[in-house]
Amino acid sequence: MPESGLAPFDENDVAAPKFKQLRRAYGFDEVAIVPGDVTINPELTELGLDIGPHHFAIPFLASAMDAVVDPTFAIEMHNAGGLAVLNLEGVWTKYDDPRSLLQEVASVNREEATAILQEAYQQPIRDDLIRRRIEEIKAGGAVAAVSVTPMNTKRWAPLIQDAGADLLFIQSTVTTARHESNSIEGLRFDKLFKDITIPVVVGNTVGFKATLEIMRTGVSGVLVGVGPGAACTSREVLGIGVPQVTATIDCAAARDYYYRESGRYVPIITDGGIRTGGDVCKCFASGADAIMMGSPFAATTEAPGRGYHWGMATPHANLPRGTRVAVGVNTTLQKTLFGPTSRTDGTENLVGALRTAMGMCGARTVREFQQAEMVIAPAIKTEGKIYQFAQSGS
Repeated sequence: MPESGLAPFDENDVAAPKFKQLRRAYGFDEVAIVPGDVTINPELTELGLDIGPHHFAIPFLASAMDAVVDPTFAIEMHNAGGLAVLNLEGVWTKYDDPRSLLQEVASVNREEATAILQEAYQQPIRDDLIRRRIEEIKAGGAVAAVSVTPMNTKRWAPLIQDAGADLLFIQSTVTTARHESNSIEGLRFDKLFKDITIPVVVGNTVGFKATLEIMRTGVSGVLVGVGPGAACTSREVLGIGVPQVTATIDCAAARDYYYRESGRYVPIITDGGIRTGGDVCKCFASGADAIMMGSPFAATTEAPGRGYHWGMATPHANLPRGTRVAVGVNTTLQKTLFGPTSRTDGTENLVGALRTAMGMCGARTVREFQQAEMVIAPAIKTEGKIYQFAQSGS
């Protein structure tokens, strides 16, 4: 036996030593929800979501993207029963009226759009516009939810609270409770919560341990998902990410562990890659308390992006991790959430799809639906569908 304590390597061994083990992870198209033994009428289901003291009739959030949420959209989303989050580091706090810029971005090709966005986002964030946008949302009677990145949180958080914001989202590609740096001290949640009292939602995470540590800091919600959004290219640029079903399951386990540990329930919000009613339902069956979407809302007449949208990391000056995505303007907020619809692809009446799936599983509440059985089913969308494929190709 060598001094290292390891047995000598025999190259004739059938199985060579492994550097690391990989576990299987699953996305929306690889799993299915198993119907329950009891069914209930969809109208009997309860979809309410609580974030801090705020209650929402439906657990649907609109992403903090400049082309998806402006103050007007935030008010419309509130009136529908959900929540829209305004990006405070984008064009709405850099320009008095960014509509002409949004029109320019929509009128060029994808490569030109990124360059235009990079130049446009170099403008400084204005204190007066932060206050104005929050006041505009509040004047419409809506809950004012706004988003900043961790690097700007300490600077803007007091102003955000003073302006009357109800919820603060702190978002980055990957968020942890512990961050090491050679620069000045980074964001510490324990210190932040001494300066502000409004509820804080943090993201994004994909794992059990990181989510648990973030919940222990006192946050009011956690966003789940790294790289699944249509406009995000982090998975291509950085190779980072975990498929959404597995990420949601792991983070839901952290939420439940923390609830048993503390008695405080912190909702998790699956964020990104959600396109159809089936995706929506699988998020909740995987353990989500709510979902956040960009593309489906970007396609509505109420969104400001004229059928386009892009992620918060798209305008990065040195390493853009997003792209402008074209979705067109082909629906309304009402149809997307509640219908009625004649589409058969599951992209409208998402609330109705969720209620129907819950009814088929006998779940009266989202918490009950989180316990629904799921199976690995990579052929779930193709099994027996040969005639549908033949029709779509004709």
